[in-house]
Amino acid sequence: MNMKKFVSVALAAVMVLALASCGSTATSSEAPAASSEAPAASSEAAPASSETTASGGTFKIGLSGPLTGGAAIYGTSAANGATIAIEEINAKGGQQYEFQAQDDEADGEKAVNAYNALLDWGMQAMVGTVTTGAGISVSAVAYNDRVFMLTPSASSVDVIDGKDNVFQVCFTDPNQGIASADYMADNYPGCKVAVIYRNDDAYSQGIRDTFVKEADEKGVEVVYEGTFTDATSTDFSVQLTGAQSAGADMIFLPIYYTPASVILAQANQMGYAPTFFGVDGMDGILTMEGFDPSLAEGVLLLTPFSADTPDERTQNFVAEYQKRYGETPNQFAADGYDAAYIVVAALEQSGCTPDMSAAEICEKLVAVMPEMVVDGLTGSGMTWSASGEVSKAPMAIVIKDGVYVTP
Repeated sequence: MNMKKFVSVALAAVMVLALASCGSTATSSEAPAASSEAPAASSEAAPASSETTASGGTFKIGLSGPLTGGAAIYGTSAANGATIAIEEINAKGGQQYEFQAQDDEADGEKAVNAYNALLDWGMQAMVGTVTTGAGISVSAVAYNDRVFMLTPSASSVDVIDGKDNVFQVCFTDPNQGIASADYMADNYPGCKVAVIYRNDDAYSQGIRDTFVKEADEKGVEVVYEGTFTDATSTDFSVQLTGAQSAGADMIFLPIYYTPASVILAQANQMGYAPTFFGVDGMDGILTMEGFDPSLAEGVLLLTPFSADTPDERTQNFVAEYQKRYGETPNQFAADGYDAAYIVVAALEQSGCTPDMSAAEICEKLVAVMPEMVVDGLTGSGMTWSASGEVSKAPMAIVIKDGVYVTP
């Protein structure tokens, strides 16, 4: 059996095990014993703890993400997904793994502090960071330290550029921009598009740049572009008026869900009802505190994961996530889940042992990642280039009656 086939088959076997929470989260190596039944799980998240039951026989995997603040839905979702994955793997009864998540509030400086805290804990490989800005800061440090880093959802090419030890689970910003323009060209021919993006954010700017270029090549008419910054993300009346005046019947939003929620609410107040088209950063808007989900009715977005996908693996994960956390998992939860499984598969395939240093493990994982083929919740047949970019295709979903569904 060749290496690629072995990894794909091995990971698939692990991921169909019976299904077995967030702050600074520690998953103990003392997991429930493997069984044909799903291990008992509380509907409450496990209490935050920085303590660990470290031993020489376990690998330590860390995550940095926003567990508090305006982007907390991303970090908590990714940490929750990774927690479920690690507990499933430990329930198998073989090699044991510990997991801890640290809060970085989606801030570059705080993310480096969180990374250092994880190193103090003994982290040997990293699932993170969750957001792009934090990822740019941490990836530079991890590269110098030779710590392997697999980010679930930091999508900018700047996170991986020039860093052979940093890989992505999510598709890159350029791919999102291209795929969005292609989808519009194929499904909304003749539409007039406005773009509202944040020009002080690498994530938003990166998607906008490739979208505009691809739209021009595919004949998608961009009639207006409006920008904003983090400091001006509470009032979009100028941008919405500009889009409406230009005759835009579709607004492309390569932004996160917090400013998107303001745009949707203000457009509704204006009586302006174009089709809104978002990207993966908008996933989570339906569970945002204080947001009226009816305002998102009909919103389209591209994502690698949809909770209504009928395959058994997805539905088992959705059921377990709902049981533990009382809500439907978003894309970031699935990204975190896949990221944990990918790191474990790479550790196993490369022959790493828990007594190895993070630097020793890093070199082995760097070598094996481009040889792996992985079937996960967020993509089938995922592969990685030596530059760290994942190859997989996004899917389109639409918000209907307060849930995500495939068109």
